[in-house]
Amino acid sequence: MKVVLFCGGRGTRMRDGVTDLPKPMQPVGPRPLIWHVMRYYAFHGHKEFVLCLGYGAEHIKSFFLTYQETASNDFVLRDGRVEMLSTDISDWSISFVHTGTDSPIGERLRRVREHLDGEEMFLANYADVLTDAPLNEMVARFAASDAGASMMVVPPPGTFHCVELGEDGRVGGITPVTEMPLWINGGYFVLRREVFDQIPPGGDLVADACAAMAKEGRLLAYPYRGFWRPTDTVKERVALDEEYDRGERPWALWEERRIAGVATLPRAV
Repeated sequence: MKVVLFCGGRGTRMRDGVTDLPKPMQPVGPRPLIWHVMRYYAFHGHKEFVLCLGYGAEHIKSFFLTYQETASNDFVLRDGRVEMLSTDISDWSISFVHTGTDSPIGERLRRVREHLDGEEMFLANYADVLTDAPLNEMVARFAASDAGASMMVVPPPGTFHCVELGEDGRVGGITPVTEMPLWINGGYFVLRREVFDQIPPGGDLVADACAAMAKEGRLLAYPYRGFWRPTDTVKERVALDEEYDRGERPWALWEERRIAGVATLPRAV
């Protein structure tokens, strides 16, 4: 299936005020966030990508047009020539489509509709969230349903506590937000083409299309309590970068396959 990546937003909370890199191009280890997301999909066999570009499009284009396989693959230098022992993107197909600098997510999706011709189902992602969720199981559940869209949902992150208040102001209990029966949008979507019928011009994927299908009982959720990490702020991205350097990168399923054979994927709840 083709993978649509929304990578055209400004990501103002992520930028450090020094560079103008868009959020998906912020580095985690030797590669940018968007590369890690794409490797996740490629690991599961989905290697046709449609990039919804906008702010900072030149950075994303330049990265792939001048891609250096040697940065993340083993190679042999013999007689001044490089012989790659493995590659990352040699079998990928990537469509670069400018979808507007300030377009909402739904509008960006509408503008790449023609690039999805012939696709009964396709995948979509914000290009800035990492996970080790079993994608093939997520797709299989959706394919077996009559839903028009599916989204991965995860417990809300953070260290906040929810407080139960009585009428007299006394506290009846305190519960970590991660233990509450609450779920948030995890940013990983499986969609059928009918989603385009639910997105008005200038509309949003979640607030418009997914909300409309939810009212019809045709939005499927895939709850997941495993590794899931957003990168909305510089602090979150830096934390990921530090974990990468320590070798703590559970989202990098392709590394598990290379080191220990085919990895055993975690299960959803």
